[in-house]
Amino acid sequence: MRSTDLLPVGEIARRSGFAESAVRYYEGLGLLAATRTSGGQRRFERSTLRRLAFIRAARNIGLSLDEVSAALASLPARRTPTRSDWAKLSRGWRQRLDDQIEALEALRDGLGSCIGCGCLSLDRCTISNPADLARADGPGAAYLPRRLRRDGPR
Repeated sequence: MRSTDLLPVGEIARRSGFAESAVRYYEGLGLLAATRTSGGQRRFERSTLRRLAFIRAARNIGLSLDEVSAALASLPARRTPTRSDWAKLSRGWRQRLDDQIEALEALRDGLGSCIGCGCLSLDRCTISNPADLARADGPGAAYLPRRLRRDGPR
């Protein structure tokens, strides 16, 4: 077995744990490269499995697909990330994880007194959000740490 052995999309999907549609989507975004058979079927190098593992890990950290794309594009000639590449790229993600941990701890510590939305639906909201001041922070869970908000930085 060589890293350049070619595998069909179904095998790549099965071995990576991604749906075939996700593999095709990532190919469409340029995160993966495939060759085509004379019949037009996709064939991926076995090393694509490592790229998909990298994508999964980066997404689990909270990177957007744009950030994943930039990280992969920083590698020479669309190379599959090596251990050294992973160490270099992931160093920059440490602060992101620290921020997420801090935000989750703040959320955990505030769960007993506020649901974070500014809705005045809990008895204690008059303490946590007197005069509905949270409305000035815009829609959504105003007291939810920014890192954990869907509209927050990713």
